[in-house]
Amino acid sequence: MTPAARVQAAIGVLDQVFDGMPAEKALTHWARGARYGGSKDRAAVRDFVFQAIRCRDSYAVLGGGQTGRQVMIGQIRAEGGQPETYFTGSPYAPAPLTVAERAIAAKADPDLNTDLPPDLPAWLYGKFEESLGAEGAAEAAGMLRRRAPVMLRVNGRKADPVDVIASLATDGVSASAVPEIETALHVTDGARRVGQTQAYLSGEVELQDAHSQAAMVCLEVRDGARVLDYCAGGGGKTLALAARINATYFAHDANPRRMKDLPDRAHRAGVAVDLVQGEAVRRHGPYDLVLCDVPCSGSGTWRRSPEAKWSLTPDRLASLCRVQAEILDQAVALTAPGGCIAYTTCSVLREENEDRIAMFLSTHPDWSVHYARSWPLDARGDGFFLTTLTQRPSDVAS
Repeated sequence: MTPAARVQAAIGVLDQVFDGMPAEKALTHWARGARYGGSKDRAAVRDFVFQAIRCRDSYAVLGGGQTGRQVMIGQIRAEGGQPETYFTGSPYAPAPLTVAERAIAAKADPDLNTDLPPDLPAWLYGKFEESLGAEGAAEAAGMLRRRAPVMLRVNGRKADPVDVIASLATDGVSASAVPEIETALHVTDGARRVGQTQAYLSGEVELQDAHSQAAMVCLEVRDGARVLDYCAGGGGKTLALAARINATYFAHDANPRRMKDLPDRAHRAGVAVDLVQGEAVRRHGPYDLVLCDVPCSGSGTWRRSPEAKWSLTPDRLASLCRVQAEILDQAVALTAPGGCIAYTTCSVLREENEDRIAMFLSTHPDWSVHYARSWPLDARGDGFFLTTLTQRPSDVAS
């Protein structure tokens, strides 16, 4: 496919997305009907589409409207290109620019950070300002316009970072160490080949955000402890803990299908994780650590899933906060005397983070904060929040 044909394909996919179809579904439909497109073509179209979703509002201003065609004109302008070189009307290319579109494309390029909308719904940008301050909100919104870095976690049970970097290079993947996060590697080239590398297939590395890795390193878990990952999902945080601490690990999720790959991942990593559901969760307890990586807005991860920032509503956010409170309440009953609850989110919103902990403490006065830290949404990783909670010793003793 020519570059212009890729732009035309992205326009068609975006029109479906803007009409309400999930991006993954729209891309799948296009790929099935585009047998002529190779893997590089599919990757290029995918990149166009997700970048357009990240920057939907600002690209619409640059392109003169919110159709797939107009947003792609905006994207080309934002990236320093000339729309007329793609919109030629040649076979498989978009139709030539109209007079109105040429006038828009000829305008002086605005400053993406100051002259264009922040690519967040207005109510959400207000939440960002409440949580991060005016400067922090602007920085976070700017980060959400970019692709997320691809990060790997080195499994210390099987390899060290230096050897893994060399092994990845042999398989065509370039990676470098991440300062201050000793398990993390930043993939700088060949990210789409990671899943086929020997390092990945042998369990020496897993895909995991750097800040999520850093949070798991902060957790204090003694050898021999009993650990419950109460909202396990794919189990990445359990595997990160198990890579450095000899403990007994249990994983649970309200939707067990989210854990379907965890047994294979644990086997590949060389660790044991017992999946538990229903009454088995309580039967195997109590636990020395209950990790609650609660359902949240995911606002710290919206570079990876940009559709979520446009679909989140105030009612949905309020519902998530209620679920978070319920999970914390449930975790209390599962935690052993002297044990710890670790509450984490991949959100930058105060009401899911600090406010949620404050509410918990107001209804559980015998508990207190043992450790708290947040990681910003930046070039190294997603926005992430961690608080560990313990019962006061006097209350435990009584």
